[in-house]
Amino acid sequence: MKKILVLFLAIPFISKAQHQDSIFIKQMSDDILLNGKAYDWLHHLTKNIGNRLTGSLAFYKAIDWGKKTLQEAGASNVILQECVVPHWIRGHNDAVSISSINSKKQDIQLQAIALGNSLAGKANAAVISLKSFDELEKRKDEVKGKIVFFNYAFNQTYVETFNAYGDAGKYRYIGASKAAQYGAIGCLVRSLSGSTDNFPHTGAMKYNDSFPKIPAVALGLQDANKLWKMCNDSKVAVSMCTHGKFLKDTIAYNVIGELKGSEHANEFITIGGHLDSWDVGEGAHDDGAGVVQTMEVLRVLTAMHYQPKHTIRFVLFANEENGLKGGVKYAEEAIAKKEKHLFALETDGGGFSPRGFSFKMNNDEQLKKVQSWLSLLQPYGTYKLEAGGGGADIGPLAGDQLKTPIAELSPDSQRYFDIHHTNNDVFETVNKREVLLGAVNMAALIYLIDKYGL
Repeated sequence: MKKILVLFLAIPFISKAQHQDSIFIKQMSDDILLNGKAYDWLHHLTKNIGNRLTGSLAFYKAIDWGKKTLQEAGASNVILQECVVPHWIRGHNDAVSISSINSKKQDIQLQAIALGNSLAGKANAAVISLKSFDELEKRKDEVKGKIVFFNYAFNQTYVETFNAYGDAGKYRYIGASKAAQYGAIGCLVRSLSGSTDNFPHTGAMKYNDSFPKIPAVALGLQDANKLWKMCNDSKVAVSMCTHGKFLKDTIAYNVIGELKGSEHANEFITIGGHLDSWDVGEGAHDDGAGVVQTMEVLRVLTAMHYQPKHTIRFVLFANEENGLKGGVKYAEEAIAKKEKHLFALETDGGGFSPRGFSFKMNNDEQLKKVQSWLSLLQPYGTYKLEAGGGGADIGPLAGDQLKTPIAELSPDSQRYFDIHHTNNDVFETVNKREVLLGAVNMAALIYLIDKYGL
């Protein structure tokens, strides 16, 4: 009975607080939509710096730009956090062609791109086309000396396209070593996309050191369909050539801007995206949009003269695409310094219209608390605050030692994998209003967590 009475008496105060929060969030939204700099920053990052593969000259230019821009956006302190990163280069252009059909010579070029971290290699051999790893196991005795083609398509019944990406991703990541285990000399995979175009999609793969490191390439979807049909009707041979190699590991940096907390300066809220990209396109959606949204949250909090209770860190992570060394280093230093991390938010799903956030919390009470703020976020596009998320770079913070609650912005994902890891990931595919609305929702969530905690 006492609990019911306390709750009843508290209702007017809760309503007043929510009204004040609503006003402040609307002020932030208005400022971002009218004065936001994220789109202009993205234009500079993509057009003046371009794609930013870890270890490349452009990546170091992006680090310098990130430090300067965080300072201009209002950071009270900017730190360059050193980490050791891999340095893979693609080398010359990748090439794949159909070299014969039923033993008759051909030269039919296919749209293809080597997978990230794959090594140089040449192969010219008959193709064995497979739908799955299960089929590979059933036909393993046919594989030796051939080029394996995994034609595993996106599951179009998944409305959330990241689920389709997660389902198909294993063929890109470990397909080459699975094939090499049974004697394959090359590996082709269907690009991880549900699109209808023919852009090949790169992305990280990993070799198993127990098996030969064979060349691994992704095919554009139209050419994957073409090759699949040919293999079903005829005996097809393919010629493939890649040039990738690893140089010596090098030094890179997480770029960290801070707003010092007024009450709990040694307790941290992290918000971030990754500064690196693949060496194709301009890295606009992946993850230039996330980088500039992170900076925009800093800018608007400063413009509102907001003094956070906790120290908020705005992190531009290094090496998410082919190593995750930046995210790992950030967590390692937090552990070494015995830092207390209250919450971490990542934005790495593209610059499309915000739909909500996904959370990986420590208990149901934390999730229920953020879900109680849904009405404050709904005017700006958020309709779901759900369990099941958290980004790659902040994932290490959620480990057994720090146990930090984490979350990820969930933009509309229907077009993301048309663009992801391709030459088409360019500034022109990003809509200004959409990327700014993502920043609005992020700023609101960070404000609420800083004010009320979890």
